[in-house]
Order: sequence, then C-alpha cells, then structure tokens
Amino acid sequence: MATIDGRYILVEKEDLSYEVDLTQQPVERGIDITDHVQRKARSLSISGVVSGENAAEMHRFLAEAQDKGKIVSFIGRTAIRGLMSGLSTSRDYTVADGFTYSVTITEVQIAYSSYTGKLPAAVKTQTEGVASSGVKQTKGSKATVKTASNMEKPPKTVSRVRNYKVRAGNLWQESW
Repeated sequence: MATIDGRYILVEKEDLSYEVDLTQQPVERGIDITDHVQRKARSLSISGVVSGENAAEMHRFLAEAQDKGKIVSFIGRTAIRGLMSGLSTSRDYTVADGFTYSVTITEVQIAYSSYTGKLPAAVKTQTEGVASSGVKQTKGSKATVKTASNMEKPPKTVSRVRNYKVRAGNLWQESW
C-alpha cells in the first residue's frame, strides 16, 4: 500500500521520469556540440484503484489537492514530494464501490523572497532619517506647451527622490 499525505491508496503502477535539457550548438562538420546539461523536475505517474466506503472522500481529496495546488508527499516504491497534475478518474463495472485513477506528481522547488520585512532594532538605531537626493525629471503628459518659436514641447514635472543613509562607524555598515 502507498500513501498520499498519509492517506492509503492502492497503486498498481508507478512510472518515474528523469529528464534533462541539452543545449546544442551547430558546427560545420559532424554532429552538433552539446555544451550544457540541466536537470528538469522529476515526475511520477501513478495509477491504481480506490474502493470502499472512503472512496468518495479520497476522490474529493485528490481533486481539491490538484485544484488548490497543494504540495503532496507520495510514499510507495518511490517517494516524491510535489504538485499533482493530470488527475484522471474512471468509473465502470469492474469497480463497484470506487474508481480507477491516474495522476502525475511533479517535483517542485519553491523560491522564497530574501526580503525579511522590517529591519531589526539594532539596524534601525544605526540609520539616519530621510535625506533629499535632489530632484528627478519625469515624463510629462501628452499635453503640449506652445513656445515663442511655435515648437511643441511636453511639460516637465518634477518629483522628489528620497534615500536612507547609514551612519558612519556603525556595526552594520560593512555588511551592506
């Protein structure tokens, strides 16, 4: 028996796919030169049968996990953690109280922002207030201004630019 997020499921077949991208460059003679290999995400295709009194609940779980993009853990002969895609279910006379299914689970890598939010108190005390960095000229609207020589020029608008400065001689200056 295999499990998807701790729920038991009968798996008849597991197909694990290992794929890579190859970058090839053409040459004048001979075969193309391959100069780079990059691994793609692994994908596991599983198929099997769900039957019994909890079949409707399992069907609901599989559909919701796929629709909501939930990262699931599958443990069977192969273990993988990823997103479900391509869920297909079938009901026929061979399974009276359930359904057959096939699903693909694709490995994912989640990227997180390096931005940590507010600065720690130690860093806040080392910073100065807002300083003016001059003015910045921005593009104006499409409205035109007539000049003495009847040439059309867009009006100029000005906006302030603000910067934060770190006080000299503090502990955090070198790490920035």
